[in-house]
Amino acid sequence: MGFRSAIIRPFANYIARSIDRWSADAVAHQEETMYQLVKSASGTAFGRDHAFSAIKSYEDFKKSVPVRDYEELKHYVERIKNGEKDVLWPGKPAYFAKTSGTTSGVKYIPMSVESTPPHFGTARNAAFNYFARTGNGKWLDGKMIFLSGSPELDEVSGIPTGRLSGISNHLVPAWLRTNQLPSWRTNCIEDWEEKLDRIVDETANADMRLISGIPPWVQMYYERLLERTGKKTIMEVFPNLSVFVYGGVNFEPYRAKLEELVGKRIDTVETYPASEGFIAFQDVFNRDGKAELLLNADAGMFFEFIPADEIFSDNPTRIWLKDVEVGVNYAIILNTNAGLWGYNIGDTVQFVSKNPYRIIVSGRVKHFISAFGEHVIGKEVEDSIMPVANALGVRIVEFTVAPQVNPPEGGLPYHEWLVEFDTPPADMQAFALDVDARMRAQNIYYDDLITGNILRPLKMTTLPRNAFREYMKSQGKLGGQNKVPRLSNDRKIADSLG
Repeated sequence: MGFRSAIIRPFANYIARSIDRWSADAVAHQEETMYQLVKSASGTAFGRDHAFSAIKSYEDFKKSVPVRDYEELKHYVERIKNGEKDVLWPGKPAYFAKTSGTTSGVKYIPMSVESTPPHFGTARNAAFNYFARTGNGKWLDGKMIFLSGSPELDEVSGIPTGRLSGISNHLVPAWLRTNQLPSWRTNCIEDWEEKLDRIVDETANADMRLISGIPPWVQMYYERLLERTGKKTIMEVFPNLSVFVYGGVNFEPYRAKLEELVGKRIDTVETYPASEGFIAFQDVFNRDGKAELLLNADAGMFFEFIPADEIFSDNPTRIWLKDVEVGVNYAIILNTNAGLWGYNIGDTVQFVSKNPYRIIVSGRVKHFISAFGEHVIGKEVEDSIMPVANALGVRIVEFTVAPQVNPPEGGLPYHEWLVEFDTPPADMQAFALDVDARMRAQNIYYDDLITGNILRPLKMTTLPRNAFREYMKSQGKLGGQNKVPRLSNDRKIADSLG
């Protein structure tokens, strides 16, 4: 064991014991959090509008605070952007995390002085807990790479604003920066191809021990590194590499390829960060690679849950942690010490354990694609293809969209649009490019992936007449209220149609 890991090991053990304590009493921590949040925000504009001073129980809370999405909370955010303070949370936000919206483009998620530290702190605790549980701390004695967005931030009314991954770079403590790669200067490069080359320059001869990032970006880094070094596996380049930390997308579609590139299976630590808060992290480890995530019940967030099939009901069942059941698909609702209240983030989770409270991320409230972290939703695909079709006199019978993670023809992955036309476009390539341009304009994550050469522009596949009808018939769903999903995060439908 090296010097740094030896110094940190007692603290890692302390973190693990702390996690055991609060996770064993998560319900009590959540109840206390609810009252603390309400008390702290009672003097804000939102607190006054929703009679926070009268809230004495969870039932009172539910009556006072409706479930909202960003669009319904947006007018409060706009007041903050216009310079007003004490709107959703006391004072002004420390940061705005900028992320894709559903109907209004970019969302500005407030991060307060109180909510910001847990974003890095939870990631640190997840890594230290891994050290304490497995005994592997040698990654602390070498270099660590964090593949992230640029830390350069804009300002909105004096509030630093950027992507969460870029903001996170500002939260890394000084003691860790000496181990961290790439350099700050390289991290600020916006062009992904150029940035990737500089990252390879800086890391090819480093003693890399831990790598963190979204799997498709890490895969591209590995491939570029092997191309540059002429090595056959990443373990030949980084013989001391032992941990991969990831989050944001399902790892399983990438596992086989990443393990092939690395040359063996290494330990993984899964996390569940979001701009709205660090929701959960893996706290137990086994060799099958399957992760269950501990709900982050002691980090300034009060969680609520609505059965996913009721989320669009007029009067859905709304519960807190005390009343959840294992195996039910819940939409997760957040109340945070950054001023998000009754906030539907659009994710669904299932509890796999209540002692302690562990979850798996089961998907999104609506059909979606996020195979690469792009968070594409149904409205975005409809708003991309239909205006183009209407402008050109193209008639569409039906369509669906699916990710192609490992193209059989080789090359970069892409979104495949499977379309049944009644009147097809005269120039299919031009039609596809126009649709892709509209998608990029709507979704900043998708645009980043195209710009960064992680994805190539969408591929349009024309299906024969009655393809969707025959598919629905084969599924026993022909007629009635059954609909073909506009998009999905796997290829079950796409492969059946193809």
